[in-house]
Amino acid sequence: MGAMTRGQLQAFRAEKQREVTAQREAGVGSSTVIIVGTGTCGIAAGAEVTLHAIEDEIAKHAVANVVLKRTGCMGLCASEPSVEVVKPGMPGILYGKVDAAVGRRIVQEHIINDQLVGEYIFDKPAADIMQ
Repeated sequence: MGAMTRGQLQAFRAEKQREVTAQREAGVGSSTVIIVGTGTCGIAAGAEVTLHAIEDEIAKHAVANVVLKRTGCMGLCASEPSVEVVKPGMPGILYGKVDAAVGRRIVQEHIINDQLVGEYIFDKPAADIMQ
């Protein structure tokens, strides 16, 4: 896709807002989804250790309704290991530089206590999309 005009960008943003609203209203996704980037760059940066730490922390606290997934390259090599968390009722958050200790914090703070691990947030949706 080439460069977008301002009008095209505004239309694209409006479309995404409608999609997020429709998903919320439909109740899609009653489970929390944690996605760990395990492409080559992620693995080289320690994503396997991070994934296992998250898996262990979920089991340790017997957290229900959590789906842990792997994905290939997220296109964010500089922030690897990258972990995306999509939790119902909260904005989707992309964490970067997630080692095993941070992965455990994400489970304890974000998943269990609904608190973002602010210093590791790499990206989050614009506030107006999440209204």
